[in-house]
Amino acid sequence: MIDTHCHLDASRFDPDRDSVVTRAWAAGLHGILIPAVGPETWEPLLELPRQDARIQVGLGIHPQFLPDLRPEDDGEHLERLDALLAKGGAVAVGECGLDGPTLPGASLERQLAVLRGHLALARKHGLPVLMHCHRLHPAMMELLKTEAWPEAGILMHSYSGGAELARFYIQKGCYFSFAGPVTWAEARKPLDALRVIPADRLVAETDSPDQAPTPFRGQRSEPGYLPHILAGMAQVLGEPVEALAQRTTENARRLFREAFPSPSR
Repeated sequence: MIDTHCHLDASRFDPDRDSVVTRAWAAGLHGILIPAVGPETWEPLLELPRQDARIQVGLGIHPQFLPDLRPEDDGEHLERLDALLAKGGAVAVGECGLDGPTLPGASLERQLAVLRGHLALARKHGLPVLMHCHRLHPAMMELLKTEAWPEAGILMHSYSGGAELARFYIQKGCYFSFAGPVTWAEARKPLDALRVIPADRLVAETDSPDQAPTPFRGQRSEPGYLPHILAGMAQVLGEPVEALAQRTTENARRLFREAFPSPSR
């Protein structure tokens, strides 16, 4: 099992980060992908895979953090990101994307410009994109209709849209990742989407420390909860959880160019 989206560097893990990681391996995980949310985290994150190859990282700017950065510095941040990606060590570009609630602090025009910069870097460096999209799917769809496609692909992280929306992203070649909400009692749209996603485009995540699955909903999530998410997905798909865990692991390793050690190593 590979947790394809876990903010293990978040401050909520400061009291017991080592124990969280130990619990993840004990739960059967083979890998954890940590996506950066802002420029100040890039260098510290790049140290982690050097210490343990089971932990890999993506580098990017989360749209929710754009209000904390000066607009006039966006170009400089993207240039620095380009330089770091050229040195290697990151397996993805992101987390990046579009966020509707952030519009008052970072306009759609600015979010789109920064996202285009991330997509250009993904194309340049041959890396997949960890894509965030919250309440701005129409704008995302328009962008992806016109933007050159990153050859390494795009992963729609913590997908929460419905089946019809998913069909557009499927046609564009996207991968999809699901988090704790697939286990929540009121979940509807993501379950409908899950049923139409091709088997080879599906991976799983915890989005820790947020979106904890049942029975931990409302608490801090952690990567060791990934088996609960996979169990929820397997129930929707009507297949054994072991088979789904193996398939999503293989899909994640392929998407991230075999960066994670295989379970047999």
